Amino acid sequence: MCFSVTMLAPAFVALIYGDGGGKAFMQSFIISLIVGAILWWSCHTHKQELRSREGFIIVVAFWVVLGSLATIPFILFDNPDLSVASSFFEAFSGLTTTGATTIVGLDNLPKAILFYRQFLEWLGGMGVIVLAVAIIPLLGIGGMSLYRVERSGSIKEQKMRPRIAEIAKLLWFIYSSLTILCALAYYAAGMTAFDAISHSFATVSIGGFSTHDASIGYFNNSWINIITIIFLWISACNFGLHFRAFSEINKGHFFRTYLRDPEFKFFVKIQLLLILVCALVMINSQYFETNWQNFEQIIFQTVSMSTTTGYTTSDFFSWPSFIPTLLIIASFIGGCSGSVAGGVRVARVLVLYLQGRRELKLFVHPNLVYPIKWGKHILDERVIGSIWAFFSAYLLVFVVCLLGVIACGVDTFDAFSAVSACINNFGLGMGIVSSNMVEIPDSAKCILTVAMVCGRLEIFTLLALFSPTFWKA
Repeated sequence: MCFSVTMLAPAFVALIYGDGGGKAFMQSFIISLIVGAILWWSCHTHKQELRSREGFIIVVAFWVVLGSLATIPFILFDNPDLSVASSFFEAFSGLTTTGATTIVGLDNLPKAILFYRQFLEWLGGMGVIVLAVAIIPLLGIGGMSLYRVERSGSIKEQKMRPRIAEIAKLLWFIYSSLTILCALAYYAAGMTAFDAISHSFATVSIGGFSTHDASIGYFNNSWINIITIIFLWISACNFGLHFRAFSEINKGHFFRTYLRDPEFKFFVKIQLLLILVCALVMINSQYFETNWQNFEQIIFQTVSMSTTTGYTTSDFFSWPSFIPTLLIIASFIGGCSGSVAGGVRVARVLVLYLQGRRELKLFVHPNLVYPIKWGKHILDERVIGSIWAFFSAYLLVFVVCLLGVIACGVDTFDAFSAVSACINNFGLGMGIVSSNMVEIPDSAKCILTVAMVCGRLEIFTLLALFSPTFWKA
C-alpha cells in the first residue's frame, strides 16, 4: 500500500509537463493499492514474532511482489510499447538498480515515464525492504531477522545500533541527503531541474538509468562528469561506514574511521590500480585528442563500470578492447558490502585474497598457524567458509542462467555479457547488449530478470527458498 503511493509522483510529473502518462500511473496506483489492501487485510491480525525463515520469505516476497506491481505502468503505456516480458525486465532492472534497459528513444518519451524509471532505481537503492523494516516495528511485529537477511555484506556480526527502525531512519537520512546534494550539484553544473533530480536518483542508487539515450555523454560537460564520479565513489562505499564516520565526527575521527576500515582501503587500491592501468593503455593509443580528455574519460568510465553503475560518456565499446574487457571483469568485484553497488562485493574478494595468500604460505610451512584478520579482529573460519559457499553459489547461478539464455537462442558471447550485466546488477555488456537489451528474446529476458533478483538478494536469500531443509519445521 505504501508502494502504491510512489505512483503518484510520476503522475504529478505528467500533470506538470502535460505530455501524457498521468492516466496510466493513476490506474497503477489504484491497482497497487487494492492489491496491497487485500494482502494486508488477509494477515493484519497476525502479531507474532517473525522467525528467521519468515524473514527470508518476506525479503524475497517484497522484491517479487513490488517488482511485479512496478511493471503495471510499463504494460499500460502505449509509448514505449513493451511486451509483458520486457515490462517485467524494465521494472526489475530499475528496482534492483541494474540499469539494463529494453527501451530506445528515451529523448522522445513522456517525462513521467522517464522520471518513473529513475525513481524506481532510487527506491531500490537502499532496498525497498528497509522501508518495511522501519514500519514493521511500529505495528508491533519484531523484525531483527529481516535486518540480518537484507543487510549486504559478509561481516554480518558488525551492527551499528540494536534498533532496526532507528537504523533504517538514519540510513535513509544519509541516502536522501546525498541525493539532494547530488541533485543540487548537477543543477549548478548545468543540468535542467528535471535532469538533475532524475540523474541524482540513478547516481546515488548506482543504477545507471538516464533520461537520454547518450547517457551522461549527452551533456558533454566535464563538471557533470566530475560530480558523477564523486557521488558514485561515495555510494559504492559501505553506508554503515558512512554512518559510523558521521557518528564520530564530533570526536574528530571522521577520516580515521574510513582509513581504519580494511574493505575501504582495499576498494580504493582497486580503483586506483584500474585507473592507472586503463589510463596507460588509453594514453598510449591516443584515442582522444588530448591526454586530459583520455584521462578524464578513463576515470569516469572506470568508476562507472567498476561500481556497477553503467553510465557512459562516449562509445565506450569502440575503445581499445583491453579496457572494456578489463572493466567488465572488474564489475564482478563491484562495490563495498553495505553499499548500493552490485557484484560479489569488495569485502568477499578481500577475504578470498587473504585466504589464498594464507594457503600459499601453508604450502611452504604446513605447520604454520596463520589466522586471517579483519582489521584487528581474527575472522571466524565459519565466516570464511560462508564466503566460499557464496562464491560457489554465485558461479552455479551464473552458469545455469548462462546456459538458459544460450538455450533461448542467444549467441554464447552475447549471453555471457547479458548474464554478467544482470547478475552483477551492472546493466552493460559487450556485443548486442552494449547499450540495451532490445535484441534479447523475451524468453531470455525472463531468465535475466531472475538473475537480477538473485544478484540483488545476494543469491543465498533466494536459493534458500528452494532448499527442502528450509521448509521443514
